[in-house]
Amino acid sequence: MEEVLRPLVVFAATLAVTISIGAVVDRLLSHAAQKHPANRLPGLLRRIHLPLQVFLATIALHFTYPLAEINLRHDAVVLNILAAVAILSAAWVVMRAVDAVAENTLDKYAHRTSDIAKVRRLHTQLTLVRRIITTVLAITTAAVAILLLFPDLRTLGTSLLASAGIIGVIAGVAAQSTLGNLVAGLQIAFGDSVKIGDTVVVEGEWGTVEEITLSFLTVRIWDDRRLTMPVSYFNSKPYENWSKGGPQITGTVFLYLDTSTPVAELREHLRDYLRTRDDWDGRSWNLLVTDSTPFGIQVRASMSARNADDVWTLRCAVREELLAWLRNEHPAALPKIPTSVVEREHAMAE
Repeated sequence: MEEVLRPLVVFAATLAVTISIGAVVDRLLSHAAQKHPANRLPGLLRRIHLPLQVFLATIALHFTYPLAEINLRHDAVVLNILAAVAILSAAWVVMRAVDAVAENTLDKYAHRTSDIAKVRRLHTQLTLVRRIITTVLAITTAAVAILLLFPDLRTLGTSLLASAGIIGVIAGVAAQSTLGNLVAGLQIAFGDSVKIGDTVVVEGEWGTVEEITLSFLTVRIWDDRRLTMPVSYFNSKPYENWSKGGPQITGTVFLYLDTSTPVAELREHLRDYLRTRDDWDGRSWNLLVTDSTPFGIQVRASMSARNADDVWTLRCAVREELLAWLRNEHPAALPKIPTSVVEREHAMAE
């Protein structure tokens, strides 16, 4: 009977203690978050609750397992598995903590500055650095867990290290594109050429940068489609970044009208209409005749806005308003299609 009760008591007591410790830590973080609502870090650190419970449970079971006196033939294997899980869960705790600290840093910085470009740059840098740390930590932890906890694999690891030079050369040649994307991702993160949230025009598509990783970049197009491209593209080919140098942007509307168009009245109406629009930032506007042909003129209306979204809405609204005003007030100014009338008998003769 003791052979059954002893392991149950040991394991139950161990799990109860570790669960209690995890609950106390979570309670303290919750209390700190409620006491200091301006500081989001304690609330974000509550994300480590699950990996912390796994870490505490496995590390405690690793030390209390001999007290259970199960005396299995593979006790060493069980202890190795518990130690490996403890190491992996510790890395999990660190990853969750790094995510919480990064998110809190970005949130505090966003509240301290009104420059959205700087916030986007920090967001991009933190995202890529966090991915690098997570990847390196995961690979290193897995390698350490395997090589240290399974002695039979140490000899294999030593032989692999002996041939690491040859393997490195082969891997470098085979993974040139991957390494190129990795370097390009770091250049984008710290070179400030494009950031998460920037409005870009790539391959003729207008959209917003939604995600940047070490290998690819995702652009959310205006119709909710996603354009995924390798990050090396943005270091080797030209593209338009409408958010570079600030979110303010100037939009244009082209109208093709008759030569009888009252340009001065049209310009005055544009000014009056822009004053009624909240998406016009008031920086600049203009209306000019930019070209003329034997059949009409080309009129360009320009207006500034706070960001790319506002300028798109403003351009559409101005186009509709000017055409409606011309149709109601000066219908003769609308473009005409030149035609010629040919008498039927003359046409048949030809």
